[in-house]
Amino acid sequence: MTTKLPARQTPHTHFEQIPVAVVKKIAPLDEAAVKAPAPPDAAVKPTSRRTAPNADSGHFHGVQFYNDRDGLCRIVGSFIGEGVEQDGLAVIIATPDHIARIESCLQRRGVDVDALKRLGHLVTLDADDTLKLFMTDGMPNPGAFRRTLVGILTNLRRGREHCSIRAYGEMVDLLWKNGREAAAIRLETLWNQLGSTHDFELLCGYSMGNFYKGAAIDEIKAQHSHVVGDDGDASALLHPASM
Repeated sequence: MTTKLPARQTPHTHFEQIPVAVVKKIAPLDEAAVKAPAPPDAAVKPTSRRTAPNADSGHFHGVQFYNDRDGLCRIVGSFIGEGVEQDGLAVIIATPDHIARIESCLQRRGVDVDALKRLGHLVTLDADDTLKLFMTDGMPNPGAFRRTLVGILTNLRRGREHCSIRAYGEMVDLLWKNGREAAAIRLETLWNQLGSTHDFELLCGYSMGNFYKGAAIDEIKAQHSHVVGDDGDASALLHPASM
């Protein structure tokens, strides 16, 4: 089944940019105290630690395989833009070049990016700098990852607990580019585990040029609930029941 990227009706909000130095300060927050509540009509079901959620699990974790940067940023701009236009929150973890392109796409949609950042509800983070906050010996450290991302999501949602969050990330793509396939898959599983306790929608971008190094596309798809095409449609990925 093919559907458009998810859209939610949520209360009114806006956005800001958080420097990595600030992320380091907010990351150690007590996770039990900062768990983000999901809206009553959008309960999140637990996901397997081994596989991605399926289309009915309640957690959107989409993947887009892209060939050119402009096409990627157009899709991401649409994904983030739709959330913002419905008064949601957003976080973009990408390369500086992609962040600039995505912001340009948002501006062409009529989104006042500067105002949303100034108000603290649109967060943009450098993917490489963010990776360094939780990588240990070449692999993502589960505890450090959770503290970092929970800190980011909690700070973004503070005072806006019932607002939806859309996140775009390409830290996994950076790991693939550096030949760290196992670390990339591990990072995807950590995102899925986080999605079982925190309410957000996640889109990941993978450069097609990085898949012809022995990487298994099927393995990557197994960590996601949807694959997003060049037209922006999100097709559900069906996975076997968790063992």
